[in-house]
Amino acid sequence: MDMQDFGRHNLPTRKGNLMRISLAAAFATLLIATGAPALADRLVVVELFTSQGCSSCPPADQLLGELSRQEGVLPLALHVDYWDYIGWKDEFAKPEHTARQKAYAAVAQSRTIYTPQMVVDGQDHVVGFKPGRLMKLLMQHSSSVPKATATVQREGADVVVSVTATGAPGEAEIVLVRYLSERMVDIRRGENAGHTYAYHNIVADMRQIGTWDGQGTHSLRTNAEGEGEFAVLVQSPGAGPILAAARVP
Repeated sequence: MDMQDFGRHNLPTRKGNLMRISLAAAFATLLIATGAPALADRLVVVELFTSQGCSSCPPADQLLGELSRQEGVLPLALHVDYWDYIGWKDEFAKPEHTARQKAYAAVAQSRTIYTPQMVVDGQDHVVGFKPGRLMKLLMQHSSSVPKATATVQREGADVVVSVTATGAPGEAEIVLVRYLSERMVDIRRGENAGHTYAYHNIVADMRQIGTWDGQGTHSLRTNAEGEGEFAVLVQSPGAGPILAAARVP
């Protein structure tokens, strides 16, 4: 079973999709009620690998939208391109997103990738739609002691990023992410044909802006112009753990 073929199996019916969307809403209600991630001092990053051409993905897409309303969570939708061949080209898909998902799979020693898949803080994988497991991971990561902190200040078209070691993080890459908060899409072909879906926190650009040796405090300045919102990730090299994250004000 190769990387692309894995996502074709066990696709739900449209009735199943509706049931899962209801579960997504129930999960969001529980998340808001407990408020654990929202009360945390650190920002938990949730990356969703998804596609408009994947019939299993709408519940996870909706769940990501609910997560986008939580203060302590930074949800990011990375649309992959390996579903485009079945009749609908995802306008948000990028080969770089597919490459990032494959890099995470390699670190996890997995031979397959799947949509939907969530990766929490670059470490823990949630394959398929499993809100219960995601809730546990969010609570675990939100209460864990970070090895680094990141702060961001905006100065006109630039941002100044400061990263400080609070443990022994080791070397890290500093990444600037630009994302679109919400877009509605009418899907006319493929497995989701005839549906209109809302997509949230869609990654439009992700670029490394610096490196850090993991010692003391490191600051840098970079340009942050373009449509959408911005965030900074501090991540161990080679698709390693995300050590810190911050939204750009």
